[in-house]
Formats: sequence, C-alpha cells, structure tokens
Amino acid sequence: MNLAGSYINIHDGELYLIGATVAPYQPKNQPADYDPSRSRKLLLRKEEIASLIGKIKQKGLTLVALKVYNKGRRVKLEFAVVRGKKKYDKRESISKRESERNIERELKIRG
Repeated sequence: MNLAGSYINIHDGELYLIGATVAPYQPKNQPADYDPSRSRKLLLRKEEIASLIGKIKQKGLTLVALKVYNKGRRVKLEFAVVRGKKKYDKRESISKRESERNIERELKIRG
C-alpha cells in the first residue's frame, strides 16, 4: 500500500481515504474493474468522527495518513490532524535546502 500524497476527506459524515494506492492481493486473480487508487471508506465510531469533524472545521487543518499496519485480520490506518505550511514557510525551507545543496557541491569540488 502506498500512502504518498494521500489524505482523508469527510463526505456525508463519513471518512474516506483518498489518493492511496492499494495493490491487489492476488494480481492474477483480480476483478476486471479493480481500481487500486479508488477512495476507501474508513470505519470509526460516531464520537470519533464528530471530534475529527470539529477539528477539521478549524482553518488550515487536515487529516493525513501516516502509516498502515495489520492487526490480526484487520488493516489499521494511523492518521494525524496536521496544519499545512504557510507560503513563507515553504519559501524558507526551499531556500535552506538549496543553500545546503550549494555547500555540499562546493565541498565536493574542493575536496
């Protein structure tokens, strides 16, 4: 299962995992209409869903999938409520990354 770029969305009071890719368990025995990147419904209690909806309604917060693991016959998903980066934060991290790259390049040339 690939969680890169996936997030959790609320639709009609239910949570759905969007953007995750789930490879077929038996590739040679998969149905003809199998879509590995379809949205998947997450099973939670009503109280959990209500508290998550309350947190997501705040500006700039979203649910992001962190990891997947098996527990018995079930597949469990660990996710977190996160705040997205501001534009100035993104610029700052990009400039920091580029300066580190330039330093490494100079050290490689001199050494």
